[in-house]
Parts: sequence; C-alpha cells; structure tokens
Amino acid sequence: MTVADARPLALDDWFVRDLGGLYRPWQAAPAPSPELVALNEGLAAALGLDAAALRTPEGVAVLAGAAVPAGATPVAQAYAGHQFGNYSPRLGDGRALLLGELLDADGGLRDLHLKGSGRTPFARGGDGKAPLAPMLREYVIGEAMHALGVPTTRALAVVTTGEEVVRETVQPGAVLARVASSHLRVGTFQYAAATQDADLLRRLTDHAITRHHPHAADAERRALALLEAVVEVQASLIARWMTVGFIHGVMNTDNMTISGETIDYGPCAFMDAFDLSTVFSSIDHGARYAYGNQPRVAAWNLARFAESLLSLIGSEIGGDAERAAELASEVVSSFGERYTRHWSAGLHVKLGLDDEQPELVQDLLELLAAQHPDHTRFFRALSTAARGDAAPVRDLVIDREAVDAWLDRWRAALDAQGRPVEEVADAMDRVNPVYVPRNHLVEEALAAGVAGDLEPFHRLVDVLARPFEERPGLEEYAAPAPGGSAAYVTYCGT
Repeated sequence: MTVADARPLALDDWFVRDLGGLYRPWQAAPAPSPELVALNEGLAAALGLDAAALRTPEGVAVLAGAAVPAGATPVAQAYAGHQFGNYSPRLGDGRALLLGELLDADGGLRDLHLKGSGRTPFARGGDGKAPLAPMLREYVIGEAMHALGVPTTRALAVVTTGEEVVRETVQPGAVLARVASSHLRVGTFQYAAATQDADLLRRLTDHAITRHHPHAADAERRALALLEAVVEVQASLIARWMTVGFIHGVMNTDNMTISGETIDYGPCAFMDAFDLSTVFSSIDHGARYAYGNQPRVAAWNLARFAESLLSLIGSEIGGDAERAAELASEVVSSFGERYTRHWSAGLHVKLGLDDEQPELVQDLLELLAAQHPDHTRFFRALSTAARGDAAPVRDLVIDREAVDAWLDRWRAALDAQGRPVEEVADAMDRVNPVYVPRNHLVEEALAAGVAGDLEPFHRLVDVLARPFEERPGLEEYAAPAPGGSAAYVTYCGT
C-alpha cells in the first residue's frame, strides 16, 4: 500500500449509536506536550492508515487524545466486573476512552481506544494517567502475542504527554492508542444485566452477535448461541496462552473479551521455568491467576457471563428460568472439554504428532512439572532431538534418564507416522518459538525507554516480530534471565 492509497483517520461511532446506557461521553485530559514515542507502522498499514500523517503534530494530537478525529464521539465505556473474585458493580474506563471504530484493509471493524488519557466518571479516585513503562509493555507483549498467533489487542502508538506520573517511581506520562475487534467484555454484560434494563441487555447481545459471532443470529436461541460462541473462543484463547507459557496476571471478568482476544496487558509475563504455580503479579497474593489456574478461572468467568444472559435465555424458551439455568450451565460446563481439545491439539502440533497420544503427552506434562525446564527452550529443542541430537533437551533437565526414556517413546511415535524426520522437525520449528518476551529483556527495554533510550525497545519489538526464525547474533534474546526469574514481579501501572 502506498501513502496515496492510505486513508486519513476517520472513525465511525457504531457503539455510541447502538448502546446508549453503556457509556459516558467524555474528552481526554489535555496533553501539554505530546510526543510520539512508538508508531506501529505495520498495524497502521493493515488499518489502511497513513503512517506519515499520524507522525505529524496533528496526528500525534489525535493519538494523545488532544484532538478528536472526524466521526469520533469519545466515550468512557461502562462495565462491571469480578476483580479477584469480588464483584464491583461499577468499574468502567477509569483512564481510557473509546474514540470510535474504523475498517481495516480487509474490511474488518476495529475499535480505536486510548489508555491513560485522563480521569473519567469511572475513575474511582485514580488520576486517570498512565506511566510510560506499562504502555510500552502493552505494546511489546501485544506485538509478541500477535506474532505468536494468539488473538490479541494491539498497540497502534505510544505517545508521551509532557507530564510526569507518580507510581512506584516518577515516570513520563503516556497514552496508548490501542486497536481491538471491540472492547466488549464479560463485565459489559454484567453491568447491563445489573441495570435490569431488558432492552439494554438485548441491544448489547444483538450488537455482540452482529459484530463478533454472526452465526448466532440465525440460532433459535440467540443468547444461548452467543454464550456458546464466547465459551468456544475463550477455550481456544486460553489454550493458546498455555502453549506459549503466557500468564495474564489479572483475569478479572472485566478483562475477558466477548471477541476472544487477549486484552489489558498489566501484570503479565511469559514463564521461564515450567511451573504450574508461576505467578508474577504484585497484586495476586493468593495465586488466583497462576499459570496453571488460568483454564479454571476462565470457566469461572464464563459462568458469570452466563448469569448475565439468563434473563434473555429464559425469554427465548418461554420464561422457564429453571430450564434457562440448566441450558446455560450445560454450555459453561462444556468449557473443560473444549479447552482440553484445543490444548491437546496445540501440544500435539508442538510435539510433531499427527495422531492422538494422550498418555505420551500426559507423561511429558508430569516430566515438565517435576524437572522445571525452560518452557520455551525445551519445546524448541525437541526439533533438534527429532533430528537426532538430544543434547539441547537433556541439558535443560536434572533427571536425564527420565527425559531419555520419554524421548525414546516420542521418537518411536514419530517414526510410526511415516513422515520424513526433517519434515516433522521443520513443522515443529514453525510453532515452537525461539523468541518470547523474556521478562528481564522486557524490563531492560522499558527502563531504557523511560530514561530516553528507545533503541532496546525497538530492537526487542523487531526480534519478537519473527519469533520462529532463529537468527545469528540474537542468542541473548533466546536465553532466560541469569539466575532465573523466581523473584520477578510485575505491576499493573494504574
């Protein structure tokens, strides 16, 4: 696409037109001296936007919230949510604004959303601002997840505001311009249901179906079909998180999307040593959102989503509330089977297995839990083992006899498939990354960026854009932190 083909930034306001009662019109706080820190030119091109225009003072002003583009009606969205299991009836965009929607180059609808743009009526006592480091983190992790094939929101840009923000340290204030299929959350439905406004809940359901799950529009029980669709996309999403070793860190119901995209990269991180109990979040004192708990929490969140739809499901079957609860429970209960199916399929692909090998896979998981090898390096090294060199795998574990025994069984399973070894190994290399956002490298890049040196940040983003391609000179990006990451802690940035 040439600059001449690109569109100026003009937005629609479909959410605003459709969903009165789920937002408050609002303007971003003034940005005294907005300055572009990072622009995602690849995403801009995919959106059909003119990157050169976004770099102008006028474009930067829009990305900072200091100017409103044509067609935009900035609003703070309303939603409720269970945060660490505790229900909050009124959360909403406390420091964020939805500017509007735009069509990407493929005709898909995308939200443009600002984060860190100042206090809104939902701010709950906060200053509504964002420090630079967490906004850069969201950019890095979102781009890494996208390159890994995990559905995700993405950062279009990070802009500093010219102000300082005080958190654990004093940092430059920043605004993240984020793109998503939408920002509809489980918490959005919880809020609508709590209003007891049947029309609002119906409008929200219809909007979500049209936007994300249009096949549900033809269902006899549309609300139930929406529930089933969301359960399915979330089962797929969480399985993808688990296969790459990603830990969200704050899986509240207001952080679970209806679209099935990952959203809100706060205290998130990638696991180094395999350990189901891994927690990095500074606020997750009870390990509610530990790596191994993520499927269970997702099912719990989806049960809350089902509760918000019960009145509509009941109305679709003649008002039988008891039967509505049974039907919803059946769909939510299917999450376990759906998740296991996606998780198992993902593991089989990572292992180069064409046929179901449940015992072999289960034994591997037990081996990983006992030996705690580096998650990313272990799976990547298996392709080398398939080619005949087991040393990189054996070097990652303590009990080499145990891993040798498992490797023998695994190689026998590969041989029985009848495919050439090199073909299998190459396929494994296309799904097992060399590079993930190693926590110590992310922190180094963020610290340098806050200090004014953005080269490590841009370099890291560039490396993570091609995660499956091993490149000379990038060995440090594939290595875990010296001494491990047991003491690593992340913060939400609010």
